[in-house]
Amino acid sequence: MWLGIYGHDEVVEQFRRILASNRLATTYLFIGPDGVGKRTFALRLAQSLLCTARHPAELDPCGQCTSCRLLAAGNHPDLDVIGLRPEKQRLLISQFIGEDQTRNRAGLCHNIALRPMLGSRRVAIIDDADWFSLEAANCLLKTLEEPPPGAVLILVGTSRSRQLPTILSRAQIVRFRPLETDVLRDLILQEGQAADLAAATELARLAGGSLSRARDLADPALWEAHGRFVQGWTIGALDAPRLARDLDEFIAAAGKEAEARRQRFRQLLGLVAATLRHELRAAAAGSGSPSTDSLLAALDRTLQAEEELRRNANLA
Repeated sequence: MWLGIYGHDEVVEQFRRILASNRLATTYLFIGPDGVGKRTFALRLAQSLLCTARHPAELDPCGQCTSCRLLAAGNHPDLDVIGLRPEKQRLLISQFIGEDQTRNRAGLCHNIALRPMLGSRRVAIIDDADWFSLEAANCLLKTLEEPPPGAVLILVGTSRSRQLPTILSRAQIVRFRPLETDVLRDLILQEGQAADLAAATELARLAGGSLSRARDLADPALWEAHGRFVQGWTIGALDAPRLARDLDEFIAAAGKEAEARRQRFRQLLGLVAATLRHELRAAAAGSGSPSTDSLLAALDRTLQAEEELRRNANLA
């Protein structure tokens, strides 16, 4: 564990070697599954780089200097953190170069070019880097091509395939693995997401190394909706109209905000996809009843629906 972050000791050692040899790059792209601690790691790395009491190569910020205290309070003058805004599907141009009335006089690209106020570096963290619009990426391009002295940019995404070529070609990629099952199990127990060790172990197995997914899967209503699907699928008698009505009620229970509804729908689709993968493995081994073709078709449609939701398709 490094600064409260579990499961990424290899990445910590990678940055220790980089800093010890004075080879810190300007732009890093963190990729790996959601819910494994990439954003938290980026913040801890920023704290280490900005701490004025200890050498960055130690990766052990003091927690007491002015820089560390300001970062902990969320208002460090040399750190910018941006991500998707509520109800938005893409990172906005204004987040990089300011609103119309302050164009090129505000935003991340403007701020990262300013002289550091407390130390020798400025750090910017761009969360949700999977969701760059082409226009926003173009705004960042000059900063990536001609980075200001002492600037460090950390982009946080999930996979190479979701990144624009202009970003990939200018960033050092750092890969984060899913959390080990025993590590995730312990975190689930610490958060009280499961009642006992057995339940936490099963939840960790289903979550695939993601703590955020484990939190989602701890929702009883999600399992109830999933159970209705599995029951109909197993006996080969899915009642599509009734299933649609059940889904509509399940999604509506998330509230009035569109993104909350989409998130709930994605959670169910992810759980259904995991079930179909399990059935597919069983069918391939000769121990399952549905045909491999039907399972592949169902899994493909489920994954397609997930992607359509991410692209803002109509929920109905």
